[in-house]
Order: sequence, then C-alpha cells, then structure tokens
Amino acid sequence: MRLSVAVVSALLLAAAAPALAQSPGQSPQRQNEQATRVSTPQPQRVVLICESDAATRAAFTRQYGAEPVFLTARDAAEAKTAGQTWTTPRCMTEREHGRYVQLTQAYAAH
Repeated sequence: MRLSVAVVSALLLAAAAPALAQSPGQSPQRQNEQATRVSTPQPQRVVLICESDAATRAAFTRQYGAEPVFLTARDAAEAKTAGQTWTTPRCMTEREHGRYVQLTQAYAAH
C-alpha cells in the first residue's frame, strides 16, 4: 500500500479544533458536551498523496470508510481559495502534487 502520509502541507491545516481541557469542578453535563465534540469528525482540508492502484484504493476505503476522491492541482488550489473543507481526506497523485507545488509557488511569486 502506498498511501503516503506525506500530507500536502499547503492544503492541510484548516481550522484546528481547540484543545478541550477539563477544568476541575465542571458539571457532568459540560463534560459530556465536550466528549461529544471531541468524537465528532471536524471538517478539514486534508489531502494525502495516494497511488491510484486497486490495493491503495481498497486500503483507503478500509481506513476511511469511503472510496478515495482524487483532486487535481487546480481542484486543490480552488478548494483552498474557496475555503472548502471535507471530513474524509482527499487524494492526490505525486504528479498532481508536483503541479500543485509549482502552481502555488507561481502564485506566491506574483
């Protein structure tokens, strides 16, 4: 399985969930509310570098419970610009990741 966790850094970090530290003296209801928030998947913009072969697709489906959705470099750039998020990671081939890096460097240069 070549489901590389070399996560595309420029796409990754959406809003990070705040740390939910338990304070002494919190009511049980408040503690349950926090536990519920922690277990709910938060939308993010996570993109993994994935191969498109059958074994990788099967492994991705086993791990995330859904078929992988592949993005192009342009798709990823548009998702970032639009602030689009998703709860299941998206995939990008190594080739598209290279294109994405070039695209974002070109934007940064202007």
